[in-house]
Amino acid sequence: MARVFIVYDTKYGNTRLVAEKIAEGMRELEGIEAEISDVKEVDLKKLSDSDAVLIGAPNHWGSPSRTIMKFIDELGKLELKAKRVAVFDTYLGKDFEKAVKKMEKRVSEKVPALKLMTPGLSIRVDEVKGPVTEGELPKCIDFGKKIATQLKT
Repeated sequence: MARVFIVYDTKYGNTRLVAEKIAEGMRELEGIEAEISDVKEVDLKKLSDSDAVLIGAPNHWGSPSRTIMKFIDELGKLELKAKRVAVFDTYLGKDFEKAVKKMEKRVSEKVPALKLMTPGLSIRVDEVKGPVTEGELPKCIDFGKKIATQLKT
């Protein structure tokens, strides 16, 4: 059984919804256990026992939230079983993939033992408070399935 821990930060619930849909896609494959947690409530013991870590953040003016960036810094201080990582963000306007790229860079600098499984996922929201743009949630489910498939091989 492959264990995946999904950590997210959210202000209006959009990034949490994306995390839930990613986990839904992962659970469609047998042998995958996906747990989700808000970064403010994360159980580091459960996270450190996972095979993969997914990190999600809202895009704030072209960058991931400070809370998630601090969390990535803290990951570097843990002894992780996880060897793989993937990131995702929610964005508004033209900030497509900006937060994702910054999270990927920060992970490679602070937690070099974690290897990127796949390029990050950027999900568009219609307004600052949401909702997630129509047609975006199926991308989350597909992203989850893609990661789960990689973990099973």
